[in-house]
Amino acid sequence: METSNSKGAPNRWIQLIIGIICMGLVANLQYAWTLFVTPMDAKHHWGQAAIQLSFSIFIVTETWLVPIEGWLVDKFGPRPVIAVGAIFAAAGWVINSMATSLFELYAAAIIAGVGAGCVYGTCVGNALKWFPDKRGLAAGMTAAGFGAGAAVTVIPIANMIQSSGYERAFLFFGILQGVCIFLLAMLMVRPAPPKGIVVSKKLTMTKIDYKAGQMIRTPVFWVMYVMFVAVAAGGLMATAQLAPIAKDFGIAKLPITLLGVTLPLLTMTLSIDNLCNGFTRPLCGFISDKIGRENTMFIVFIGEGVALLGLMQYGHNPYAFMVFAALIFLFWGEIFSIFPAICADTFGSKFAAGNAGTLYTAKGTAALLVPLTSVLSAGGAWNRVFIAAAAITIAAGLAAKFVLAPMRKRWVEKPAPAAAPAKETHGSSASAIVEHSA
Repeated sequence: METSNSKGAPNRWIQLIIGIICMGLVANLQYAWTLFVTPMDAKHHWGQAAIQLSFSIFIVTETWLVPIEGWLVDKFGPRPVIAVGAIFAAAGWVINSMATSLFELYAAAIIAGVGAGCVYGTCVGNALKWFPDKRGLAAGMTAAGFGAGAAVTVIPIANMIQSSGYERAFLFFGILQGVCIFLLAMLMVRPAPPKGIVVSKKLTMTKIDYKAGQMIRTPVFWVMYVMFVAVAAGGLMATAQLAPIAKDFGIAKLPITLLGVTLPLLTMTLSIDNLCNGFTRPLCGFISDKIGRENTMFIVFIGEGVALLGLMQYGHNPYAFMVFAALIFLFWGEIFSIFPAICADTFGSKFAAGNAGTLYTAKGTAALLVPLTSVLSAGGAWNRVFIAAAAITIAAGLAAKFVLAPMRKRWVEKPAPAAAPAKETHGSSASAIVEHSA
Protein backbone atom coordinates (compact mmCIF):
# COMPACT_ATOMS: atom_id res chain seq x y z
CA MET A 1 0.00 0.00 0.00
CA GLU A 2 1.63 3.21 -1.17
CA THR A 3 2.13 6.12 1.13
CA SER A 4 3.05 9.75 0.81
CA ASN A 5 3.95 12.47 3.22
CA SER A 6 4.15 16.21 2.94
CA LYS A 7 7.93 16.12 3.21
CA GLY A 8 9.26 15.37 -0.24
CA ALA A 9 5.77 14.59 -1.56
CA PRO A 10 5.26 14.89 -5.31
CA ASN A 11 3.91 18.10 -6.78
CA ARG A 12 0.13 17.96 -6.49
CA TRP A 13 -0.30 19.51 -9.93
CA ILE A 14 1.65 16.62 -11.46
CA GLN A 15 -0.62 14.18 -9.65
CA LEU A 16 -3.63 16.08 -11.00
CA ILE A 17 -2.28 15.93 -14.58
CA ILE A 18 -1.69 12.17 -14.27
CA GLY A 19 -5.30 11.77 -13.17
CA ILE A 20 -6.56 13.87 -16.08
CA ILE A 21 -4.58 11.75 -18.57
CA CYS A 22 -5.97 8.55 -17.03
CA MET A 23 -9.48 9.95 -17.40
CA GLY A 24 -8.82 10.81 -21.04
CA LEU A 25 -7.53 7.31 -21.76
CA VAL A 26 -10.58 5.60 -20.26
CA ALA A 27 -13.07 7.98 -21.90
CA ASN A 28 -13.26 5.97 -25.13
CA LEU A 29 -15.14 3.23 -23.34
CA GLN A 30 -18.08 5.65 -23.31
CA TYR A 31 -17.55 8.24 -26.02
CA ALA A 32 -16.13 6.06 -28.84
CA TRP A 33 -18.69 3.29 -28.41
CA THR A 34 -21.04 4.72 -31.03
CA LEU A 35 -18.38 4.09 -33.73
CA PHE A 36 -18.57 0.34 -33.18
CA VAL A 37 -22.34 -0.18 -33.20
CA THR A 38 -23.02 -0.15 -36.96
CA PRO A 39 -20.09 -2.37 -38.05
CA MET A 40 -20.85 -4.80 -35.21
CA ASP A 41 -24.46 -5.06 -36.31
CA ALA A 42 -23.43 -5.45 -39.95
CA LYS A 43 -21.37 -8.52 -39.04
CA HIS A 44 -23.54 -10.25 -36.42
CA HIS A 45 -27.04 -8.88 -37.18
CA TRP A 46 -27.87 -8.64 -33.49
CA GLY A 47 -29.88 -5.46 -33.97
CA GLN A 48 -28.79 -2.02 -32.84
CA ALA A 49 -31.20 -2.00 -29.89
CA ALA A 50 -29.68 -5.22 -28.50
CA ILE A 51 -26.15 -3.91 -29.05
CA GLN A 52 -26.95 -0.59 -27.38
CA LEU A 53 -28.19 -2.47 -24.31
CA SER A 54 -24.53 -3.24 -23.76
CA PHE A 55 -23.86 0.48 -23.50
CA SER A 56 -26.63 0.91 -20.92
CA ILE A 57 -25.16 -1.95 -18.88
CA PHE A 58 -21.76 -0.26 -19.05
CA ILE A 59 -23.16 3.08 -17.79
CA VAL A 60 -25.05 1.48 -14.90
CA THR A 61 -22.01 -0.59 -13.86
CA GLU A 62 -19.65 2.38 -14.16
CA THR A 63 -21.95 4.63 -12.12
CA TRP A 64 -23.37 2.44 -9.39
CA LEU A 65 -20.14 0.71 -8.38
CA VAL A 66 -18.19 3.95 -7.88
CA PRO A 67 -19.04 4.11 -4.13
CA ILE A 68 -17.38 0.72 -3.60
CA GLU A 69 -14.40 1.69 -5.73
CA GLY A 70 -14.14 4.99 -3.87
CA TRP A 71 -14.13 3.14 -0.55
CA LEU A 72 -11.24 1.00 -1.83
CA VAL A 73 -9.34 4.17 -2.80
CA ASP A 74 -9.85 5.67 0.65
CA LYS A 75 -8.60 2.44 2.24
CA PHE A 76 -5.76 1.35 -0.05
CA GLY A 77 -4.82 4.47 -2.00
CA PRO A 78 -5.18 5.32 -5.69
CA ARG A 79 -2.41 3.16 -7.20
CA PRO A 80 -3.89 -0.36 -6.83
CA VAL A 81 -7.43 0.74 -7.70
CA ILE A 82 -6.41 2.49 -10.92
CA ALA A 83 -4.11 -0.44 -11.82
CA VAL A 84 -7.01 -2.89 -11.45
CA GLY A 85 -9.24 -0.49 -13.38
CA ALA A 86 -6.71 -0.46 -16.23
CA ILE A 87 -6.77 -4.26 -16.42
CA PHE A 88 -10.57 -4.38 -16.41
CA ALA A 89 -10.88 -1.59 -18.99
CA ALA A 90 -8.49 -3.38 -21.34
CA ALA A 91 -10.14 -6.75 -20.77
CA GLY A 92 -13.57 -5.34 -21.61
CA TRP A 93 -12.50 -4.17 -25.05
CA VAL A 94 -10.43 -7.32 -25.71
CA ILE A 95 -13.54 -9.43 -25.02
CA ASN A 96 -15.54 -7.11 -27.32
CA SER A 97 -13.04 -7.82 -30.08
CA MET A 98 -13.73 -11.57 -29.82
CA ALA A 99 -17.42 -11.55 -28.83
CA THR A 100 -19.61 -13.85 -30.93
CA SER A 101 -22.76 -13.57 -28.80
CA LEU A 102 -24.73 -10.89 -26.99
CA PHE A 103 -23.98 -12.62 -23.68
CA GLU A 104 -20.26 -12.06 -24.24
CA LEU A 105 -20.92 -8.45 -25.27
CA TYR A 106 -22.91 -7.81 -22.09
CA ALA A 107 -20.27 -9.50 -19.92
CA ALA A 108 -17.63 -7.26 -21.52
CA ALA A 109 -19.78 -4.22 -20.72
CA ILE A 110 -19.84 -5.14 -17.02
CA ILE A 111 -16.06 -5.66 -16.95
CA ALA A 112 -15.39 -2.41 -18.82
CA GLY A 113 -17.82 -0.58 -16.53
CA VAL A 114 -15.90 -1.74 -13.46
CA GLY A 115 -12.68 -0.53 -15.07
CA ALA A 116 -14.06 2.87 -16.01
CA GLY A 117 -15.57 3.34 -12.56
CA CYS A 118 -12.27 2.50 -10.85
CA VAL A 119 -10.44 5.13 -12.89
CA TYR A 120 -13.17 7.79 -12.77
CA GLY A 121 -13.92 7.53 -9.07
CA THR A 122 -10.25 7.42 -8.09
CA CYS A 123 -9.15 10.37 -10.20
CA VAL A 124 -12.00 12.63 -9.03
CA GLY A 125 -11.49 11.60 -5.41
CA ASN A 126 -7.77 12.25 -5.67
CA ALA A 127 -8.36 15.72 -7.08
CA LEU A 128 -10.66 16.57 -4.17
CA LYS A 129 -8.07 15.44 -1.63
CA TRP A 130 -5.03 17.10 -3.21
CA PHE A 131 -6.78 20.47 -3.62
CA PRO A 132 -8.92 21.39 -0.59
CA ASP A 133 -8.38 25.03 -1.60
CA LYS A 134 -9.27 24.53 -5.29
CA ARG A 135 -11.65 21.59 -5.25
CA GLY A 136 -13.97 23.00 -7.90
CA LEU A 137 -11.17 23.68 -10.36
CA ALA A 138 -9.37 20.38 -9.71
CA ALA A 139 -12.53 18.26 -9.98
CA GLY A 140 -13.56 20.24 -13.07
CA MET A 141 -10.24 19.70 -14.84
CA THR A 142 -10.40 15.99 -14.02
CA ALA A 143 -13.98 15.62 -15.23
CA ALA A 144 -13.13 17.59 -18.38
CA GLY A 145 -10.40 15.06 -19.13
CA PHE A 146 -13.07 12.36 -19.34
CA GLY A 147 -14.91 14.28 -22.06
CA ALA A 148 -11.96 15.75 -23.93
CA GLY A 149 -9.80 12.62 -23.96
CA ALA A 150 -11.89 10.85 -26.55
CA ALA A 151 -11.45 13.78 -28.95
CA VAL A 152 -7.79 12.80 -29.43
CA THR A 153 -8.42 9.17 -30.36
CA VAL A 154 -11.84 9.15 -32.01
CA ILE A 155 -10.40 9.78 -35.48
CA PRO A 156 -7.67 7.09 -35.22
CA ILE A 157 -10.25 4.60 -33.92
CA ALA A 158 -12.64 5.44 -36.76
CA ASN A 159 -9.82 5.07 -39.30
CA MET A 160 -8.78 1.68 -37.89
CA ILE A 161 -12.37 0.43 -37.96
CA GLN A 162 -12.57 1.48 -41.61
CA SER A 163 -9.22 -0.04 -42.61
CA SER A 164 -8.85 -3.10 -40.37
CA GLY A 165 -12.29 -3.82 -38.92
CA TYR A 166 -13.89 -3.04 -35.57
CA GLU A 167 -12.37 -6.15 -33.94
CA ARG A 168 -8.85 -4.92 -34.58
CA ALA A 169 -9.74 -1.46 -33.21
CA PHE A 170 -11.23 -2.94 -30.03
CA LEU A 171 -8.17 -5.14 -29.48
CA PHE A 172 -5.48 -2.57 -30.28
CA PHE A 173 -6.93 0.40 -28.43
CA GLY A 174 -8.15 -1.73 -25.53
CA ILE A 175 -4.63 -3.01 -24.85
CA LEU A 176 -2.98 0.36 -25.60
CA GLN A 177 -5.24 2.31 -23.26
CA GLY A 178 -5.06 -0.34 -20.54
CA VAL A 179 -1.25 -0.47 -20.58
CA CYS A 180 -0.94 3.33 -20.51
CA ILE A 181 -3.35 3.68 -17.56
CA PHE A 182 -1.58 0.87 -15.69
CA LEU A 183 1.81 2.55 -16.10
CA LEU A 184 0.43 5.92 -15.03
CA ALA A 185 -1.11 4.27 -11.96
CA MET A 186 2.38 3.40 -10.77
CA LEU A 187 3.15 7.15 -10.55
CA MET A 188 0.21 7.94 -8.28
CA VAL A 189 0.55 8.25 -4.52
CA ARG A 190 -1.80 8.72 -1.60
CA PRO A 191 -2.75 12.43 -1.46
CA ALA A 192 -0.95 14.63 1.07
CA PRO A 193 -1.90 18.29 0.49
CA PRO A 194 0.80 20.83 1.42
CA LYS A 195 0.42 22.52 4.78
CA GLY A 196 -0.61 26.14 5.16
CA ILE A 197 -3.28 26.03 2.45
CA VAL A 198 -5.65 29.01 2.67
CA VAL A 199 -9.26 28.30 1.77
CA SER A 200 -11.55 31.06 0.48
CA LYS A 201 -13.88 32.49 3.12
CA LYS A 202 -16.67 32.12 0.56
CA LEU A 203 -16.52 28.33 1.02
CA THR A 204 -18.43 26.59 3.79
CA MET A 205 -16.13 23.72 4.75
CA THR A 206 -16.23 21.13 7.52
CA LYS A 207 -13.29 20.18 9.74
CA ILE A 208 -14.72 16.73 10.42
CA ASP A 209 -14.41 13.66 8.18
CA TYR A 210 -17.52 11.52 7.71
CA LYS A 211 -17.66 8.07 6.16
CA ALA A 212 -20.21 7.30 3.45
CA GLY A 213 -22.38 5.31 5.86
CA GLN A 214 -22.55 8.32 8.17
CA MET A 215 -23.07 10.74 5.29
CA ILE A 216 -26.15 9.02 3.88
CA ARG A 217 -27.88 9.35 7.24
CA THR A 218 -27.84 13.14 7.04
CA PRO A 219 -30.61 15.28 5.51
CA VAL A 220 -28.08 17.62 3.88
CA PHE A 221 -26.74 14.75 1.76
CA TRP A 222 -30.19 13.88 0.44
CA VAL A 223 -30.89 17.49 -0.45
CA MET A 224 -27.70 17.47 -2.55
CA TYR A 225 -28.64 14.09 -4.04
CA VAL A 226 -32.11 15.22 -5.11
CA MET A 227 -30.64 18.40 -6.61
CA PHE A 228 -28.05 16.36 -8.53
CA VAL A 229 -30.75 14.06 -9.89
CA ALA A 230 -32.96 17.00 -10.85
CA VAL A 231 -30.28 18.91 -12.76
CA ALA A 232 -28.77 15.80 -14.35
CA ALA A 233 -32.20 14.58 -15.45
CA GLY A 234 -33.21 18.00 -16.74
CA GLY A 235 -30.10 18.22 -18.89
CA LEU A 236 -30.26 14.61 -20.04
CA MET A 237 -33.94 14.85 -20.97
CA ALA A 238 -33.17 17.69 -23.35
CA THR A 239 -29.71 16.79 -24.61
CA ALA A 240 -30.51 13.12 -25.23
CA GLN A 241 -33.29 14.23 -27.58
CA LEU A 242 -31.40 16.99 -29.39
CA ALA A 243 -31.27 15.05 -32.67
CA PRO A 244 -35.02 14.26 -32.88
CA ILE A 245 -35.83 17.81 -31.77
CA ALA A 246 -33.74 19.26 -34.61
CA LYS A 247 -35.36 16.80 -37.00
CA ASP A 248 -38.89 17.74 -35.90
CA PHE A 249 -37.97 21.42 -36.20
CA GLY A 250 -36.94 20.69 -39.79
CA ILE A 251 -33.40 22.05 -39.45
CA ALA A 252 -31.23 18.99 -38.67
CA LYS A 253 -29.64 18.76 -42.14
CA LEU A 254 -29.55 22.47 -42.89
CA PRO A 255 -25.98 23.41 -43.96
CA ILE A 256 -24.32 25.85 -41.55
CA THR A 257 -21.01 27.62 -42.14
CA LEU A 258 -18.93 28.64 -39.13
CA LEU A 259 -15.29 29.78 -39.24
CA GLY A 260 -15.04 28.61 -42.82
CA VAL A 261 -16.35 25.11 -42.05
CA THR A 262 -19.68 23.95 -43.48
CA LEU A 263 -21.53 21.12 -41.76
CA PRO A 264 -25.14 19.99 -41.27
CA LEU A 265 -26.69 21.98 -38.43
CA LEU A 266 -27.01 18.99 -36.08
CA THR A 267 -23.37 17.96 -36.60
CA MET A 268 -22.14 21.51 -36.06
CA THR A 269 -24.33 21.91 -32.96
CA LEU A 270 -23.15 18.67 -31.36
CA SER A 271 -19.50 19.60 -31.97
CA ILE A 272 -19.96 22.97 -30.26
CA ASP A 273 -21.99 21.41 -27.46
CA ASN A 274 -19.24 18.91 -26.62
CA LEU A 275 -16.71 21.74 -26.39
CA CYS A 276 -19.03 23.65 -24.04
CA ASN A 277 -19.65 20.52 -21.98
CA GLY A 278 -15.92 20.06 -21.38
CA PHE A 279 -15.03 23.74 -20.98
CA THR A 280 -17.64 24.46 -18.34
CA ARG A 281 -16.36 21.87 -15.86
CA PRO A 282 -13.09 23.58 -14.90
CA LEU A 283 -14.54 27.06 -15.54
CA CYS A 284 -17.51 26.72 -13.19
CA GLY A 285 -15.40 24.74 -10.75
CA PHE A 286 -12.95 27.66 -10.62
CA ILE A 287 -15.79 30.17 -10.22
CA SER A 288 -17.28 28.12 -7.39
CA ASP A 289 -13.91 28.22 -5.59
CA LYS A 290 -14.13 32.02 -5.70
CA ILE A 291 -17.79 32.85 -5.04
CA GLY A 292 -19.02 29.70 -3.28
CA ARG A 293 -20.68 26.48 -4.47
CA GLU A 294 -24.30 27.42 -3.84
CA ASN A 295 -23.92 30.86 -5.43
CA THR A 296 -22.53 29.23 -8.56
CA MET A 297 -25.30 26.62 -8.57
CA PHE A 298 -27.90 29.35 -8.26
CA ILE A 299 -26.56 31.13 -11.35
CA VAL A 300 -25.90 28.15 -13.62
CA PHE A 301 -28.96 26.06 -12.77
CA ILE A 302 -31.32 28.96 -13.42
CA GLY A 303 -29.26 29.75 -16.53
CA GLU A 304 -29.85 26.22 -17.79
CA GLY A 305 -33.59 26.56 -17.22
CA VAL A 306 -33.67 29.83 -19.15
CA ALA A 307 -31.63 28.26 -21.98
CA LEU A 308 -34.09 25.35 -22.18
CA LEU A 309 -37.01 27.77 -22.46
CA GLY A 310 -35.07 29.77 -25.05
CA LEU A 311 -34.55 26.67 -27.19
CA MET A 312 -38.27 25.93 -26.92
CA GLN A 313 -39.25 29.46 -27.93
CA TYR A 314 -36.64 30.31 -30.57
CA GLY A 315 -35.18 26.94 -31.59
CA HIS A 316 -36.84 26.90 -35.02
CA ASN A 317 -34.27 29.49 -36.05
CA PRO A 318 -31.08 27.51 -36.88
CA TYR A 319 -28.66 29.98 -35.30
CA ALA A 320 -30.79 30.37 -32.18
CA PHE A 321 -30.95 26.57 -31.99
CA MET A 322 -27.14 26.40 -31.97
CA VAL A 323 -26.76 29.16 -29.37
CA PHE A 324 -29.34 27.87 -26.89
CA ALA A 325 -28.20 24.24 -27.27
CA ALA A 326 -24.63 25.35 -26.50
CA LEU A 327 -25.84 27.27 -23.45
CA ILE A 328 -27.70 24.20 -22.16
CA PHE A 329 -24.47 22.18 -22.26
CA LEU A 330 -22.49 25.08 -20.80
CA PHE A 331 -24.84 25.34 -17.81
CA TRP A 332 -25.27 21.57 -17.41
CA GLY A 333 -21.81 19.96 -17.64
CA GLU A 334 -20.50 21.67 -14.50
CA ILE A 335 -22.50 19.37 -12.23
CA PHE A 336 -19.63 16.89 -12.53
CA SER A 337 -17.24 19.36 -10.89
CA ILE A 338 -19.39 21.29 -8.42
CA PHE A 339 -21.20 18.38 -6.79
CA PRO A 340 -18.03 16.38 -5.95
CA ALA A 341 -16.49 19.60 -4.59
CA ILE A 342 -19.44 20.51 -2.39
CA CYS A 343 -19.63 16.91 -1.16
CA ALA A 344 -16.00 17.07 0.05
CA ASP A 345 -16.59 20.53 1.53
CA THR A 346 -19.49 19.16 3.54
CA PHE A 347 -18.24 15.75 4.61
CA GLY A 348 -14.44 16.10 4.65
CA SER A 349 -11.40 15.02 2.65
CA LYS A 350 -10.40 11.73 4.26
CA PHE A 351 -13.21 9.70 2.70
CA ALA A 352 -13.81 12.03 -0.25
CA ALA A 353 -13.48 9.34 -2.94
CA GLY A 354 -16.12 7.06 -1.43
CA ASN A 355 -18.42 9.95 -0.54
CA ALA A 356 -18.22 11.59 -3.97
CA GLY A 357 -18.78 8.18 -5.55
CA THR A 358 -21.94 7.70 -3.50
CA LEU A 359 -23.25 11.09 -4.63
CA TYR A 360 -22.23 10.26 -8.23
CA THR A 361 -24.84 7.47 -8.32
CA ALA A 362 -27.33 10.31 -8.80
CA LYS A 363 -26.22 10.29 -12.45
CA GLY A 364 -27.50 6.72 -12.78
CA THR A 365 -30.74 7.61 -11.01
CA ALA A 366 -31.22 10.56 -13.36
CA ALA A 367 -30.64 8.34 -16.40
CA LEU A 368 -33.58 6.18 -15.30
CA LEU A 369 -35.85 9.24 -15.65
CA VAL A 370 -34.81 9.99 -19.24
CA PRO A 371 -37.41 7.60 -20.79
CA LEU A 372 -40.05 10.01 -19.44
CA THR A 373 -39.03 12.21 -22.35
CA SER A 374 -40.70 9.80 -24.76
CA VAL A 375 -43.94 10.03 -22.78
CA LEU A 376 -43.87 13.82 -22.54
CA SER A 377 -42.95 14.30 -26.20
CA ALA A 378 -45.66 12.01 -27.60
CA GLY A 379 -46.97 13.48 -30.84
CA GLY A 380 -44.06 15.90 -31.15
CA ALA A 381 -45.05 17.90 -28.07
CA TRP A 382 -41.53 19.00 -27.22
CA ASN A 383 -42.79 22.01 -25.26
CA ARG A 384 -43.73 19.68 -22.40
CA VAL A 385 -40.18 18.32 -22.30
CA PHE A 386 -38.65 21.79 -22.26
CA ILE A 387 -41.01 23.12 -19.60
CA ALA A 388 -40.54 20.08 -17.33
CA ALA A 389 -36.74 20.16 -17.68
CA ALA A 390 -36.60 23.93 -17.13
CA ALA A 391 -38.88 23.75 -14.09
CA ILE A 392 -36.80 21.17 -12.22
CA THR A 393 -33.46 22.87 -12.98
CA ILE A 394 -34.72 26.31 -11.94
CA ALA A 395 -36.16 24.74 -8.78
CA ALA A 396 -32.76 23.19 -8.08
CA GLY A 397 -31.09 26.59 -8.51
CA LEU A 398 -33.44 28.19 -6.02
CA ALA A 399 -33.00 25.27 -3.63
CA ALA A 400 -29.22 25.67 -3.76
CA LYS A 401 -29.41 29.28 -2.59
CA PHE A 402 -32.31 29.17 -0.17
CA VAL A 403 -32.34 25.58 1.14
CA LEU A 404 -28.93 23.95 0.74
CA ALA A 405 -26.77 26.98 1.65
CA PRO A 406 -28.31 27.63 5.11
CA MET A 407 -28.62 23.90 5.77
CA ARG A 408 -24.93 23.32 5.04
CA LYS A 409 -23.93 26.34 7.11
CA ARG A 410 -25.77 24.96 10.13
CA TRP A 411 -24.27 21.51 9.54
CA VAL A 412 -20.67 22.74 9.29
CA GLU A 413 -20.94 25.16 12.22
CA LYS A 414 -22.43 22.69 14.67
CA PRO A 415 -20.05 21.78 17.52
CA ALA A 416 -17.84 18.75 16.94
CA PRO A 417 -19.06 15.84 19.08
CA ALA A 418 -16.86 14.77 21.97
CA ALA A 419 -15.23 11.35 21.86
CA ALA A 420 -17.55 8.64 23.15
CA PRO A 421 -16.60 6.61 26.26
CA ALA A 422 -15.01 3.28 25.38
CA LYS A 423 -17.99 1.29 26.69
CA GLU A 424 -20.29 3.14 24.26
CA THR A 425 -18.25 2.78 21.06
CA HIS A 426 -20.46 -0.07 19.91
CA GLY A 427 -23.56 2.09 20.24
CA SER A 428 -25.22 4.50 17.91
CA SER A 429 -24.06 7.80 19.44
CA ALA A 430 -22.97 10.47 16.98
CA SER A 431 -19.57 10.69 18.61
CA ALA A 432 -18.89 7.06 17.72
CA ILE A 433 -19.43 7.59 14.01
CA VAL A 434 -17.37 10.71 13.39
CA GLU A 435 -13.65 10.89 12.71
CA HIS A 436 -11.82 14.19 13.11
CA SER A 437 -9.69 15.42 10.29
CA ALA A 438 -5.97 15.09 10.86
